[in-house]
Amino acid sequence: MTGSHLPPIIVSWSTGKDSALALHSIKRQGYPIHSLVTVFRKEDDRVSVHGINRKLLRAQAESLGLPLLEIETSPQRKYEQAVTEGLQSFSKLGINQIAYGDLFLEDIKQWRDAFHQKFGYTCLYPLWRMPTQALAHKFIGSGFKAIVVCVDTKKLNQSFAGRPYDHDFLTDLPSDVDPCGENGEFHTFVYDGPDFSNAIPFKKSPPKIRDFEDGAHQFTFGFSDLQLA
Repeated sequence: MTGSHLPPIIVSWSTGKDSALALHSIKRQGYPIHSLVTVFRKEDDRVSVHGINRKLLRAQAESLGLPLLEIETSPQRKYEQAVTEGLQSFSKLGINQIAYGDLFLEDIKQWRDAFHQKFGYTCLYPLWRMPTQALAHKFIGSGFKAIVVCVDTKKLNQSFAGRPYDHDFLTDLPSDVDPCGENGEFHTFVYDGPDFSNAIPFKKSPPKIRDFEDGAHQFTFGFSDLQLA
């Protein structure tokens, strides 16, 4: 199917650059976008890992002109349960496809495919296997603007948090760090770009060290907290 014959889909939205590029690519392919979907931690009202608060997320969705489904997780309501219940609400509308911004981690892709298949969904990966160095420069060259909100301090110095995601940032990255941060080295917040009607105004704080748990794994991140200006 092509053009207007493509079915409406939803897009997994992390607030970062890979989600923004996936949305941009899916739109260019002609898919009607029904909604963005973001998963929150109920205990601190922030997007998991990225640490972006709800006000900034909603400002992004408003600037993008898209509805937003906010899915909350908690110690009592784990990711799988929350996402299953959230996405099944779209199934009643005949929507059964979701786009992700994954790049090359095969184990993550296989897990997503198997998980979503349980409730009748198909995952789309518009950026899959694209060379990450070229993709990073394409993101910048296309007019997107992003800030690095957190870094894994085992892989990057905390001073990288709070920096613009630009050509200078890419030049300064150690050679063993993926330019798109696909291995979790860093995460971003996109505040402007070709799909935005306006830039998102924000204030940032100096980087601080925070510990973060994801299941059985624990990370030490350098965070630059953002607030809507």
